[in-house]
Parts: sequence; C-alpha cells; structure tokens
Amino acid sequence: MSSTSDLPSSPPVARRVDHVREHHGDRFVDPWEWLRDGEDPEVIAHLEAENAYTRARTSHLADLSEQIFQEMRSRIRETDLSVPVRLGDWWYYSRTQEGAQYETHCRSPYDADGPRPTPEPGRPAQGEQVLLDSNVEAEGREFYELGDLEVSVDGTQLALLYDVRGDERYDLEIRDIERGSVVDDGVRGAGNGLVWSLSGEYVFYTRRDEAWRAFQVWRHRVGGDVAEDELILQEDDELYSLGIEASRDERWLVVHVESRTTTEAHLLDLQEPTGPLQVVQPRTTGLDYGVEVDGDRVLVVHNASRVDFDLAWAPITDPGRDSWSPLLSGTDGERILAAHAFASFVAVSMRREGLPVVRVIPKTAQGYGEPVDVPTPTALARVSVGSNPAYETAAVQVVVESFLFPRTVLDLDPATGETQVLKQREVPGYDADRYVEERLWAEAPDGTQVPVSLVRRRELDPDGTNAGFVYGYGSYEVSIDPYFSAVRLSMLDRGVVYAVAHVRGGGEMGRRWWDEGKLTDKKNTFTDFVAASRALVEQGWVAPDRLVAEGGSAGGLLIGAVVNMAPELYRAVHAAVPFVDALTTILDPSLPLTVGEWEEWGNPLADPEVYAYMKSYSPYENIEATRYPAILATTSLNDTRVFFVEPAKWVQALRERITSDQDERPVLLKTEMVAGHGGQSGRYDAWRDAAFETAFLLDAVGAVDLRE
Repeated sequence: MSSTSDLPSSPPVARRVDHVREHHGDRFVDPWEWLRDGEDPEVIAHLEAENAYTRARTSHLADLSEQIFQEMRSRIRETDLSVPVRLGDWWYYSRTQEGAQYETHCRSPYDADGPRPTPEPGRPAQGEQVLLDSNVEAEGREFYELGDLEVSVDGTQLALLYDVRGDERYDLEIRDIERGSVVDDGVRGAGNGLVWSLSGEYVFYTRRDEAWRAFQVWRHRVGGDVAEDELILQEDDELYSLGIEASRDERWLVVHVESRTTTEAHLLDLQEPTGPLQVVQPRTTGLDYGVEVDGDRVLVVHNASRVDFDLAWAPITDPGRDSWSPLLSGTDGERILAAHAFASFVAVSMRREGLPVVRVIPKTAQGYGEPVDVPTPTALARVSVGSNPAYETAAVQVVVESFLFPRTVLDLDPATGETQVLKQREVPGYDADRYVEERLWAEAPDGTQVPVSLVRRRELDPDGTNAGFVYGYGSYEVSIDPYFSAVRLSMLDRGVVYAVAHVRGGGEMGRRWWDEGKLTDKKNTFTDFVAASRALVEQGWVAPDRLVAEGGSAGGLLIGAVVNMAPELYRAVHAAVPFVDALTTILDPSLPLTVGEWEEWGNPLADPEVYAYMKSYSPYENIEATRYPAILATTSLNDTRVFFVEPAKWVQALRERITSDQDERPVLLKTEMVAGHGGQSGRYDAWRDAAFETAFLLDAVGAVDLRE
C-alpha cells in the first residue's frame, strides 16, 4: 500500500472526447461519455487514479473512521444467530461468528414434544446440520453474494444462487444435503428466484435478457443437461419483467409479470410441474395486483376499486377478476401492500399515517373474522411480517423496530392477540432514554405537508447551533421506514440531529405520494427535500452551515439535483451509486432496465416534453458555476443498476464548472473495483465503508468528538 506522501495532490483529469447526443432538436456535447467502457484499461486506470486521490484527500479521516468502525462493532453482537423458524421436520436459522464476514446457514431437527430451540450463539445446536457456510464459499474471492437458498420439499436437497462479481447474474448449484456433494451446477447466469417442484425432480429459475430484464422462466431437471431445460414463460414486452416464488404451502409456483403499474399473475401446480401455467387475470393497463395462494383460493391485493388497494379472494379454480370477492378495504390514508396466507389466519401488510403496520384476519367456520392490528410500542415504530415459511402454524412472526427501538422479533397468536418476544437485538451500552425520535412536517412549495422523521440526543435544543444530517430517496414508491442503526448512534453521540425526509416519489403516504413524485411531477421529489432541509434550519434544529445530506441510487439523483437547486444549504453530501446522468441513460433502451423505467421517468425518446423536463433536472447537465458543498460519490465497477460511468462523468463536470475552493470542499470519487450496486459483500467491509462515509460527513461539519 502506498504511503500518504506517494498519493496525488491534485485530482485526475480525464481527457475530453466530444460525444454528441441529439434528440428533438437539442444538441448536447458530452466530453466524458468514453468513460463508459469498464473493460478499457484507460478507464480502469482513471478510476484507480480517482481512488488514489480520494485516499490522499481523506487520509486525515483514518483515525475517525477507525473509531466509528470500532463503535459500530461494539454495538453489534458479532457472534449471533437468527430466530429459528420451523419448516417440515427442521428448524432453520443462520448464525454469524466474530471475525467472519458472512453468515452460516443451518438447521436442526424438529421435536414435536420439545420447545422451540434456543441455540447458544457460537455453539452448534444439537443435531445441527450446516447447509451452507458462506465464509467457506467466499474463500479466495473478493466478492460473494448469496442470491437465494432453497431446500427441497422433502428436505434432502439444497439449491442456491450465488454471484462472485456483483452484477447480479447468478450461478445455480444443487447439493445433496446429507452427503454435502454438488449434484448439479450446469445453470449459469440465472436471474433471481428459485422454486422446487414437490417431488424435488425439478427446479424453476429465471433468466435475464441483454437489458438485464428478467424475461424468462425455465424448468430444469435436477442432474439433467441444461440444453434440455424447458422454457415455460417468456415476456417479450420490454415494459414488463417477471419474478417467481412458491406459495407458502409449497403447492404452487407463482409468477408475477409486471410493469410499474400493471400486473399479470400465473400459477402452476407444483404437483404436476410439467403441466401448463394458469393465468389469474389477464393484464389490463393500469390494473396492478398481487396474488397469494391460500389453500383452495387465492388472495388478491388490487387497485381495481381503490387507488390505495383492496384485498379480495377468489376460488383457485376461477381466479379471474369477475370472481374477486371483497375481504378487506382500507380507509382513507391506509395503503394495503400484501397478504400473507396461513391455514388459520391471514396477515395483511399495510401503511397507515406514513408507517408500516400489520393487520391479522382470523379464519372462522363462516369465512373470516374481525381484523386486529398488531400494536406498536412507539409512535414511529414500523411493524412488518417476519419469516414465516410454514403454512400450518398457530402464530405469526412479526418484527417491530424504530429509530430508537432495536429490532424485536415476536410471535403473535391471532386467536388471543397475545405476543411472545422471541428475540430483541442486543445493543451493548445503549440507553434509549438518551435519545428522542419525533415527526416534523415541512411545507413544500405547492403547500404539501412533507413528513420528516427526526432523531436526536435528548439534551439538544433547537438553538440554531447543531450539526445536522438529512437522508432521502423518493422513487419507485419505495418507503424509507424507521430502522435501528449502529452507525447512526455514532452520529447522534457527536451531537448530530439525524433526519429522514419522506419525500414524494416514495410510498410513505400511499400510492398518491408516488404518483406526485414521478414522470413530469418528478421535481416535487427534489423541492420536498429542499423544503425539509430548510425546515430543519428554520426551526432551529440545525445551524445554517452545518447540514450534510446523503442518498443512494435514485436517492443519489435526488442529491445531485438538490445540490444544483440549493447548493448553499449543504456543507457536504454523500451520493452513493448515484443516478446522476439520468437523461442519457433513459434515452438508451439497450441499457439495463431502461424501457421498464419509462413508467417512472417518462419516455424522452418519444416525447419531447419529457425530454425537456428530464434535461431540466438531470444533475450532470445542470451544474451551476457557483459554490457547492464538498461531495463524495461512491460507486462499484460491476454495478448493473447504475453504471459507474454516471458518477465518474459527474465528478469531472463538477470539478470543471463549480467555483468552490476544492481544497476546502473537495469533489471525490471512490469506486469499488469488484462489487455491485450494494457495495462490498462482506459485513466488516461494508461496516468500514459506512464508517468512512460517515467520517467524511462528520468532519465537514466539525462533529468529530463524542459527547459524554
């Protein structure tokens, strides 16, 4: 490793090669488009030079980064295990070991007369079988991601998908559990999802097209030649992608073919795995629905009658829309998300007042009983359905968590409403009474009230002196819900006011919230975030010159857009895998996922108004000659969702155009050379990255010292 004195003192300057993009009478000259080729040695050399420059400019953060990393470790039980869940004759769980990067997946025998096992962390349970030790699988590799892990219905075989590059193209391996031997490894480059036939003779998997869209479902005979695999469904419309899963009773293969706004579901009886698919309801533009098999019927969450969805049921022999009978309709402000079917009850995932909740509907001799909501321990808690692989069960596992309430796994008995705590995350040294979590509201320019979650040390006052951090995302109806974080405590304990802006484009406040933050309303996402940031300052929670911000992927687009709109608001920002060259990407249907994205952003190829609108906010094309915050952009070479070229180009353009003193406010790029959209795969590596990124932001606002 180079010493600090060997590192560069000035940023890399990529050569200019003018590339002209012309659409709808607009001519845009892009001098750094040539950086797109990740196999070009000159591009690799440039990225490595950027990494060296970033190391040089952040060498003073080494001690702070290490301190934050060690703080994170001290708050995490490194030797731990998940709550065992029963499926068939086994209890399944995963465990971690101090010093090991990855999980080990295990099972132990089920005893009908015995209690739920409570294995001691670090010690194998009685009769334990190791299904997969990811540490062994990852040995000698810079990257290892387990995409899926499925045990055959009879419990004798293990199918797994794994990725060693980070591009989310998986290899399929099938193993004999008892012998520990690989019996089939012929399928390469599969997509997400694995489903076993009931007999264990077949495995169903997906494949992606050149645009990285999951478009095919295949049936593979275990031990058979891949050339003999049978294609059972292909989706040719590039607006749609597909996903597969097994029903909870393992009887049915469920295929959802969906665009952003329209769905078509198919079923296949896994007792007859070579039989035909059955369509639930043929696609109708704008009809969005999801299917859960429940014995001899299907449960359907749909928007046919309400924008925020209702729940219906239909006979599995006649599952189409004409047979949908109402089961649950939400009230105003409630968004129904999904149904989870069990033999004696149905658990429903919902949103209410901006937060996730779970409603349980018992089954009765007459059909369905009165719904009951799972209680929440705090005003900002999220409640979600946990790991429940078995259809025949008397209890449902739910998970409760907030910014200050560590992740807690409960068993809920729907018949009595009683709950049993199975496990609460241990956080050594943590005292929840030192902190406060609350909800603020910011007014957007159009008058919309935007919720802002705020977490702080209890003794902090809104006196206009505090350092502040604000996070946002705001796309694809994805919600940023409360969760407990070890690295957040390192920020709070340095006097930082931590905020999440729940901006439009996300799904926090229902489907309307998404509709008002996409297509030609996309700028609402950015102005909501700016309004939330200003509210933190105007209400006195954050000093005007001590606010930092962070967002990733589509949230990186958010960060790029807001620093163009209001650069004076932020002292520093972190843009992770940022979608900052949005217009160039969405104009190219050959790039991964582009066509399917047109329902989120619009189609600038076909519509000049969409083109002009996207051009007016795409961060790469709207950099101003003014003072900007310090910027850290992080990316990965093998990211297939947001190509590394976007932040690489953005950083070059920023350095050329902005007027900031870049000794005081540097623009930095850090690229993982063997990783994907989620960054490094090992947990310690990921913690070190989080510590470094946090140190960069804390240093910018002088919040480096711990409080008593």
